[in-house]
Amino acid sequence: MADITNDHTASSFKLPSIKFTNLFINGQFVHSISGKEFETIDPRTEEVIAKISEGTKEDIDVAVKAARAAFDDGPWPRMPGAERAKIMMKWADIIDQNIEELAALDTIDAGKLYNWGKAFDIPGVANTIRYYAGAADKIHGEVLKPARELHAYTLMEPIGVVGHIIPWNFPSTMFAIKVAPTLAAGCTLVLKPAEQTPLSALFYAHLAKEAGIPDGVLNVVPGFGPTAGAAISSHMDIDKVSFTGSTEVGRKVMEAAARSNLKQVSLELGGKSPLVIFDDADVDKAAELALLGILYNKGEICVASSRVFVQEGIYDEFEKKLVEKAKAWVVGDPFDPKSRQGPQVDKKQFEKILSYIEHGKREGATLLTGGKRVGGKGYYIEPTIFSNVEEDMLIVQDEIFGPVMSLRKFKTIEEGIKSANNTKYGLAAGIVTKNLDTANTVSRSIRAGIVWINCYFAFGNDIPYGGYKMSGFGRDFGLEALHKYLQVKSVVTPIFNSPWL
Repeated sequence: MADITNDHTASSFKLPSIKFTNLFINGQFVHSISGKEFETIDPRTEEVIAKISEGTKEDIDVAVKAARAAFDDGPWPRMPGAERAKIMMKWADIIDQNIEELAALDTIDAGKLYNWGKAFDIPGVANTIRYYAGAADKIHGEVLKPARELHAYTLMEPIGVVGHIIPWNFPSTMFAIKVAPTLAAGCTLVLKPAEQTPLSALFYAHLAKEAGIPDGVLNVVPGFGPTAGAAISSHMDIDKVSFTGSTEVGRKVMEAAARSNLKQVSLELGGKSPLVIFDDADVDKAAELALLGILYNKGEICVASSRVFVQEGIYDEFEKKLVEKAKAWVVGDPFDPKSRQGPQVDKKQFEKILSYIEHGKREGATLLTGGKRVGGKGYYIEPTIFSNVEEDMLIVQDEIFGPVMSLRKFKTIEEGIKSANNTKYGLAAGIVTKNLDTANTVSRSIRAGIVWINCYFAFGNDIPYGGYKMSGFGRDFGLEALHKYLQVKSVVTPIFNSPWL
């Protein structure tokens, strides 16, 4: 089993005080109209962190009204892009001044590694905001050359009020990659954080106000999917909805958008990503990459390399090294710097993962390592690896969203490609090989929105990311994300007696 840590440095860590638990609407923290609250739970201890105001349809209506007024009559979309950029840059600087507190909020709310949050997640939020701030004054159309006696040009206009519904696995990162391009485009927004992880989103809203983002531009309404999320998806005065989460819920979001005002939709949904490792790979490095691909963020990441295919020439050596590394992987309190894996986000997800593990055993897969709960308190699960899996097994086809890998052998490149594509999803894929021809062939053959060669989780603000097939459509990151929140308008005037066309 994996190593377990419960270092005294973790237990003695001073937890942050919870400053913001109410809805953030029109620049103010307010109670929900119903007065209802829900509990957010610390997955390390299974204890209540705080009670959060629960937004419902009525609160979404108020938030949308504020966002609509800010868009139709407020300064934000009418501001020069350089002025929006200046405010966004200030917001990023303020976030940098609050890194430790924000990282701690995501640790107690989502079970994320504290040191990783300090080093990567929260600084990444500030840098994502800076990236899109840099684009805010570079939004422009083009002059066209019509075939008739016309002068024509295009405008890139902000789409209006945007509704965002974000997941719980990366509370800060998801907040940033949705909000930053929306604001840079000149839009206003209503964001619903996941009910499991509302704390950091409310803190970012507070810091946005401090930075000078006008009232009504950014609204954060915690609540549940069937109420607050459904209200966003079906709202007649929201111009676009962006959702990241399960394919099942994505269908509901899209249906609600269609049944209401046919608002534009972008969806980043599930994944069952393949990692294809060829005979010429460095076995030790490949095993490390494969393990990181499934255990990073305790497997709660949509691009996790949950299906690993290894060419038969190195399979036995690879399996041995992989199991050794998995058994040495440290699971424990996410505040402990020795820990490499914290608890799953909540009891529901914890039990779901364990049920899939039991299903894998019943289906006849070989459990190489892991498969059990770690400790008696908190939602910790051992790194789990199955071999001898068949491609129609539930653990191979379903997105488990936890530290569970399916390992399978293949012979030829063609077989590896076929297995990689044998999924309804198409979010990401990885290839490990020293052969450039193999890398080119396989990367062009796999149906996925991003393919990593000899690396994994190689994200960047300037690298677009999104899905094929049932992993959704639309892109986050890159200028493609900015364009999701813009509309193209053509402006045409006739030309009379022009000496040239």
